[in-house]
Amino acid sequence: MTSAVLNSSIPNVPVKHGKVRDVYDFGEQLLFVATDRISAFDYILPTGIPGKGELLTRISRFWFERLDVEHHFLTTNLAELSLPADVAVPLQGRSMIVQKTKVIPYECVVRGYLAGSGWQEYQQNGAICGIPLPSGLQESCRLAEPIFTPATKAEEGHDLNVSFEHMQNDSQIGTDLAEQLRSLSLRIYAAGAAHARKCGIIIADTKFEFGLLDGRVILIDEVLTPDSSRFWPQETYEIGCSPPSYDKQFVRNWLLASGWDRNSTPPELPSEIVEQTAAKYAEAFSKLAGTGK
Repeated sequence: MTSAVLNSSIPNVPVKHGKVRDVYDFGEQLLFVATDRISAFDYILPTGIPGKGELLTRISRFWFERLDVEHHFLTTNLAELSLPADVAVPLQGRSMIVQKTKVIPYECVVRGYLAGSGWQEYQQNGAICGIPLPSGLQESCRLAEPIFTPATKAEEGHDLNVSFEHMQNDSQIGTDLAEQLRSLSLRIYAAGAAHARKCGIIIADTKFEFGLLDGRVILIDEVLTPDSSRFWPQETYEIGCSPPSYDKQFVRNWLLASGWDRNSTPPELPSEIVEQTAAKYAEAFSKLAGTGK
């Protein structure tokens, strides 16, 4: 297995480092570099997953080119930026050139199934983000209709789930934009979930990000990847439990069993956990794209 790419470097270009992506500012355009970093429990782990950044980039590109929605993706051709060869080569395959937008400061979450923090909130009060749900629902059950549950974006730690009314009342958003974001999010989720279902994958929930460009709302960041969504294999889906998923499940499970206190530097991951996780990301792309190329 090749080594993981944990960092990127483009000299003299402003950069913002996220948990997984390094975002370089080229004026009217940005360069999104997906590293092989992996995070869990709000920590970036010292061990990366080789090839993960390339797979995330391929999955996002697949969706951007497939979905009928305006988006920020331009190209993966780094020649457009005229970078020196020694800078460009390590970034090939894991980078997207995108349009710069004014980022809307909300995660636009859509839930089609009762899982994760939504399941926890439902157990407490029978609702998610102020949306009441029928009583007696089980973990991982499919909701009658997908629901839109926004969250405020956090620079560190967890995003904070809020009600749609909270979003509408935000002076930066307002009713019209909030309704547009909800409508777009539900439409994109429906299209993505329908395609994934044909490929044997359930998209239980996902989060989208949007930006404003010349007054228009466009889809930005990554889209419908195992990092931004909960992907379940249809063949192992079962109501009443948390199904296995195409993401960091092996990593989380190993960390929980490792004795790590989740308040200190995380431990290195063993090779078998790295390999299993890499294989799941590859399998997700292969199924979605149909060919794995």
